[in-house]
Amino acid sequence: MSVNLNALRLVEELCERADYYRVEVRRHPSGAKVIDSGIEAKGGLLAGRLITEIALGGLGEVKITTKSYGGSLELPLISITTDHPAIATLGSQLAGWRVKVGGYTAVGSGPARALALKPKPIYRKIKYRDEADVAILILEASEEPPGEVFSYVSDLCGVKPGSLYLIIVPTSSAAGFVQVSGRVIEAGMHKLARLGLNPLSVIYAHGYAPIMPPHPDYVEAMGRVNDAILYGGVAYYAVTGYKDEVLSDIANHSVSSVSGQYGRPFKEIFRDAGLNFYKVDPELFAPAEVTIYNVDTGRIFRAGGVNPKLLERSLGL
Repeated sequence: MSVNLNALRLVEELCERADYYRVEVRRHPSGAKVIDSGIEAKGGLLAGRLITEIALGGLGEVKITTKSYGGSLELPLISITTDHPAIATLGSQLAGWRVKVGGYTAVGSGPARALALKPKPIYRKIKYRDEADVAILILEASEEPPGEVFSYVSDLCGVKPGSLYLIIVPTSSAAGFVQVSGRVIEAGMHKLARLGLNPLSVIYAHGYAPIMPPHPDYVEAMGRVNDAILYGGVAYYAVTGYKDEVLSDIANHSVSSVSGQYGRPFKEIFRDAGLNFYKVDPELFAPAEVTIYNVDTGRIFRAGGVNPKLLERSLGL
């Protein structure tokens, strides 16, 4: 099963209906295709929804609806469902590739990671490596990469430059906010793996998170996109191969509220950390609420909860 080939049909739709999704598509001199979804192009919620499905390697279904938080706050909501959680989230969607070439730096996510094996320990853990003659990489960046990036990525992925697709999504764009909230299942999977759960034991998953209104300021934007998951994200995992007491303990440690930094808008935490993510407590990066269903026994374990007050504070309400 190839995440790059699965996602290719979605990329082709994004390109063929560029006007509808309000993206701009152009061919780089190297032959690669560049899809701008928020630098010069306007992008939007629908572009973000499709890019989220691309990020999942075509192995998940994404919908946008609305949800009321505490009765006084209503926001767009993104929901994600996948029957291939380990490959779709950790093997594809995870923003795990720091693309650094010369003075250019961007965070890479999506199917191309499974060709370049970025980072390798994750692919050893989920026992997966893609084989495809096309590579699809989503870059969180506010500017288009220089030419060296195209050859760097295509070389590491083992594909010809003409078979490379780069989707550029600025974090502060509407599409960027959608696809980051769309990582709610992935955030939980990453935390569960850190707690010792074998990702391959999760046989299906579902989750949702609010889509916060974008903000042009970098720190405000980073605050809002993280708060969406930390205080509004809900994830559900069906797990096999574990005893109830083990899953109960894992569930209790899997949510954002276990962190000592929980309870303030992320923009404040981020500023105190000197805008350095590595100085933020890693325990904080998790959904607000997690439910684990033991397929073998039928028992259900739930921890955490959505925090509407913090969502309102995040938005300055």
